[in-house]
Amino acid sequence: MSDNEYLFEEIDFEFPEDKKRSFSQINEQSDTTKKQNEPTFPIQKKINYRTNRILVNRCQKGNPVLLNIRNIAWEYSNIIPDFQVGETSCVLYLSLKYHRLHPEYIFRRIEELGNRYLLRILLIFVDVTDNQLFIRELTKLTMDNNITIVISWSIEESGRYLETFKSYENKPPDLIKEKVDNDYYSKLSDFLTQVKSVNKTDVLTLISNYGTVKRIVQAAPTSIVSCSGFGDQKANRLVNAFHEPFIVKEKK
Repeated sequence: MSDNEYLFEEIDFEFPEDKKRSFSQINEQSDTTKKQNEPTFPIQKKINYRTNRILVNRCQKGNPVLLNIRNIAWEYSNIIPDFQVGETSCVLYLSLKYHRLHPEYIFRRIEELGNRYLLRILLIFVDVTDNQLFIRELTKLTMDNNITIVISWSIEESGRYLETFKSYENKPPDLIKEKVDNDYYSKLSDFLTQVKSVNKTDVLTLISNYGTVKRIVQAAPTSIVSCSGFGDQKANRLVNAFHEPFIVKEKK
């Protein structure tokens, strides 16, 4: 697609009763009509949602990214965000080319979204050459509104992101967690590095000097300071982690 064309083409989908609309044709009148037809959502974090499909806002009709959602079923729905990919997850989609022409659009969409959903994603399609200033401004905007920003460099990549968000909706975070081996040193290293500024080299130093976890726990700060790589602050942090109570006292 050339730079002179808009991002959204006139594309036929499986809903013939809807009139074909391009993204550039969305105006105040259509927004007013859409708001009148949509149910009023209460301000909430969790939206009633029981489906294995990606829910798509009708304002995205004509968006070529829909043609690249091939592995997950999707359907139009009366939702506030552009895409709903989970019970508490939603996506706003923005083309930088469209943002350059209509900079007020994304502010209005974020305002309409309010504080709904726990995971709120702004999926940005980078389709302009001079994009750094736009991305910088949008990053600040998303930080102020508790939104996660995801950058896409092609329509195909945007579709793949949406599929991934949906397919991993109920997956545990095990895939992105650090894998800890089952041997003694790996478990010890994982345990001690939970203390701020203690690294794996420090763990090796401690076990070399004290031999067992029991001796490390019983060591005084003045003794730990004598170990290579430990200063007063790091030694005190380690000792405090061992001896401070695990339950924080409630304030009276």
